[in-house]
Amino acid sequence: MKNLEPRTAVPVPPLPSGPRSEAKRARILETAMRHFAERGYHATRIEDIATELSIAKGSVFQHFGSKEGLFLVAYQKAVSAFSAYLDAPPPILARGFFETLRYWLERTDRMVRENWIPYRVSLLGNYGTDLRLRQEINRFLRERDPYGTAAFVRMGIERGEVRGDVAEEMIVALLDWTVERFQDELLSEELDPGLFSRQGKTPEKTAARIEQFLTLLRGAVGTPSPSPSPSKRPREGARAPRPADEQ
Repeated sequence: MKNLEPRTAVPVPPLPSGPRSEAKRARILETAMRHFAERGYHATRIEDIATELSIAKGSVFQHFGSKEGLFLVAYQKAVSAFSAYLDAPPPILARGFFETLRYWLERTDRMVRENWIPYRVSLLGNYGTDLRLRQEINRFLRERDPYGTAAFVRMGIERGEVRGDVAEEMIVALLDWTVERFQDELLSEELDPGLFSRQGKTPEKTAARIEQFLTLLRGAVGTPSPSPSPSKRPREGARAPRPADEQ
């Protein structure tokens, strides 16, 4: 029988003080993020990071406590490098919730081109770590909300585009989960090659897939379109009016 008792949090020691310590910590973190991105979580070794930096292995543990603690800080830095939803240009925000979401989905490929290391680290945090570390990552995402999802959902509700009869927290969780995995599929064949595109990807297929995703999401959390007023509905059995050029 599995032990379902909650496990202790990943310990991260207090930050050593002083400019030199902060600079050293930053160097360790930068090197570690590259190692994690290139080799994966499990294949990355603290010894290799220390050797590259010409420091003692204990220095890494002094700053981060453990390999788990080092990766957790690396993950936090990685996801903080990405834009929040409400960082979209004002003209895009003015077009509303779903058009803002479209704007970010259409720029998903830039995540790899411009932020390859942070993206790889975030991908590992989502799929390539153990349960204990994943629990800490989930706690960070819930408490810090690095993408500003809660504020974005609130904007959609205030504009009348997103349902207000469902708990805001539920919509936030749904958006975080579905958008994250949809973007991962758009970017990474290594997750499940050909999951949505058995015939290969093209810009046209990607655009169509984004449109389909937005349609599904709008059906789940969007407010329903207003129905025609009774006075404007055609009477049962009435003929539809002919176009003007046929009259």
